[in-house]
Amino acid sequence: MFGLGAGEILIILVIAFLLFGPKQLPEVGRQVGKAIKGFKDTAEDLRKSVEPELNLIQQEVKMVEQDFQASMKEAEEEVNAAGTQAEDEAESISKSGQA
Repeated sequence: MFGLGAGEILIILVIAFLLFGPKQLPEVGRQVGKAIKGFKDTAEDLRKSVEPELNLIQQEVKMVEQDFQASMKEAEEEVNAAGTQAEDEAESISKSGQA
């Protein structure tokens, strides 16, 4: 529990008992419990509101990545086609120069 051992928890309970006394200790425990529950509820609400936004951002990133890959493939094909065309032209020039 929160990385605390049994001895540490016992010391905390004894100190709480001495500070608040037996009459106030149950009320303090209830308040602490309510605070922890409120924190958990707030964290859950935050997670629920942020998670859809994160999913949307992830989808957008995937779409951009796919577009980028398609553009890169298209550019590669254009470069290969230009290289092939240049080789063909160089070959025809060398053939016409030999004749």
